[in-house]
Amino acid sequence: MVLKTRPDVVVVGTGAGGAAVAWRLSELGLRVLALEAGPRFDQVTDYRLTSSDWELGGFPEKTGSRGRTAFAALQALNESEADLRSWNKATGQTNKTGRRDVSGPGYYHVRGVGGTTLGFVGEAHRMHPAAMRMHSDYGVGCDWPLAYADLEPYYVIAERLLGVAGPATPEVRWRSAPYPLPAHRLCRASAHLAEAGKKLGMHWLPNARAALSEPYDGRPACNYCGNCSRGCPLGDKGSTDVTFIRHAEASGLCEIVSDAVVTRIETAGRRVSAVRYVRNGRERRIETPILILAAGAIETPKLLLANRGSRAPEGLANGSRQVGRNLLETLHWASTGLVAEDLRSHMGLPADAICWDYNHPTAIAGVVGGCRFNSTTQEIGLVGPIAYATRLLDGFGASLKQNLRMAFGHALSVGAIGEFLPNDGTFVDLHPTLRDATGLPVARIHSRLTRQDIDRLRFMASTARKLLQAAGATMLVEEQGSYDFFASTHLFGTCRMGQRGEDSVVDAHGRSHEIDNLYITDASVFPSSGGGESPSLTIEALAIRTADHIAKGVVIPPSTPPA
Repeated sequence: MVLKTRPDVVVVGTGAGGAAVAWRLSELGLRVLALEAGPRFDQVTDYRLTSSDWELGGFPEKTGSRGRTAFAALQALNESEADLRSWNKATGQTNKTGRRDVSGPGYYHVRGVGGTTLGFVGEAHRMHPAAMRMHSDYGVGCDWPLAYADLEPYYVIAERLLGVAGPATPEVRWRSAPYPLPAHRLCRASAHLAEAGKKLGMHWLPNARAALSEPYDGRPACNYCGNCSRGCPLGDKGSTDVTFIRHAEASGLCEIVSDAVVTRIETAGRRVSAVRYVRNGRERRIETPILILAAGAIETPKLLLANRGSRAPEGLANGSRQVGRNLLETLHWASTGLVAEDLRSHMGLPADAICWDYNHPTAIAGVVGGCRFNSTTQEIGLVGPIAYATRLLDGFGASLKQNLRMAFGHALSVGAIGEFLPNDGTFVDLHPTLRDATGLPVARIHSRLTRQDIDRLRFMASTARKLLQAAGATMLVEEQGSYDFFASTHLFGTCRMGQRGEDSVVDAHGRSHEIDNLYITDASVFPSSGGGESPSLTIEALAIRTADHIAKGVVIPPSTPPA
C-alpha cells in the first residue's frame, strides 16, 4: 500500500513502539508513514526451521538487518568474583580476558519490519507498580512520571491485539480485564522445575506469553517447537509484523517503507519540519507534521546526538544533556544442569514458567532492585544435539556420541533477569571515528557494573544453583551471565521520560520537552528497568497511550496530494 496523500505522522522504526503507535494512529484515522531501516522478513521462506542445518544459526540475517554499534573498553574482572564467570563443560571458561561484548554484537537486535520482536521469545509482562517509584520510595534511580493506573488500560488494549496467553492467578499487577487467552500448559521440564521450587518455598506459575495458546485473530496456535528466537514460521508468536503492522496496513492509512535509513532530522524553531532518509542509495526527504522516533534505546539517541547544529550544539532535544545517559542494560544469569530423568527439555514453549517471588525492589537482602527467575532451557538454545555436543558434554568420537545419547533431553536451565540501576559509567555516545554506511557516527556503548549489580547477580546465580540442586541436577554443565559478558536483549533509558526538562528528555506522553512535534515511543523512555520484566508489552502500552494523546490534538485535514 502506498499513501496517496502527505502523512500526518512519520514514525521511525517498526519494532514494539513504532508498530504499536502506527497501528493506533491509523485506527484513529491519521495517515501514517513508517520508515524502517531494515528489510522485510518472510515467515515462510526466511525462517528455515525445516532445513537440515537449522540449529547452526540463530535468527536469520539479511542485508541491513543489523545496525552497527561499537563498545568502549569494558571493566576489568576481579578474581574474587570467579564464581560469576561464564563457563561450560565442553570448553571451560568462555571468557579468559576482561568483560567484553558477546562475539560482537553483544547488543542483540534485529533491524527489519517488526524489529527485535521478530527474534524475541515473546514474554508479555506488565511493570511491577513499585518499580515505577524507585527514587521516591527507595532512594535510587528515577521515578516514572505516570502511575501503573495510567498505563493499565493500554496494557489491556495491547494484550488483546497480541492475543496474550496468561494465568488467572492474581498478582500485584492488578488487571481490569483477564488475559485474552488461557495460559499455556507447562512443558515437562518446566513442570519439573516448578515442583523443585516448592522445596525452596518458591512460587512458579505459567508465564504471560505473546504466543497463542489457541487460534486467535486468524493466526494458529503454537506448535511448541521451542525455537521462538529463530523466527516463528507459523505466525502464532506476537511479533509486531503479524499483529500491529498487519492491522495497520489493512487500514489503508499506514504505509511501511523498509530499507529506509533515516539520517537527518530538519527543524524550524521548536518543530521538526522534515526528515531525510536513504533508500537504495538515494536520499529522500519527507515533510513531517509529527515525528515519532521508535528506533530503540541505541539508535534513537544516536539519531538525536548526530543531528547537532548551531541551535542544538549537544544534539537534538538534548538541552538537558540526558540523551544517551542513563542506559539500563540486561542483568542476566543462566545455570544449566543435567538430571537423571529424560525431561524432553528440548521441546516446549521457551520461558513458559516464571517466578516473581523476588521481583519487588526490596525482595533481595542487601540491595535495592529485584529479579525474576524463569525456565530458560530452550531460550538459551539447548534445543538440538549440536548445542549439547559443543557446550554441555566432553569426550570425542564414540564417547561423545554415547554421552550425547545419554544426555539429550536431560538438560535443565534456570534463568534470571534483574534490575539495572542507572550509573554514570553506563551510557551511549557517538564513536569519534567510526561511521555507518550512511556516513553517520556509530553509536558507542559504555557499560559498568556497580557493586549492587554484582551483589544482585550473585543472588541470582546462587538461587539458580540451589533450584537446580533441588531439581536433582547432580552436576552443573554451563553457566553464563552479565559479569564477564555484555549480552543485552533489553536496553532502556537513554531518552528517559520525566516531569522536568532539566533531568529528562520527554514528558509522560513521550513528547520532547524541547521540540513540540517530536515524540519517542521505544524503551529509551523508561526511567527504570523493572525487576526482570521483559519490556515489549510496556513499550506497546506506552506507544498506544502516546498515540491517543497525539490524536486528541490533531485536526485531520482533507486529503491533499503530496508535494
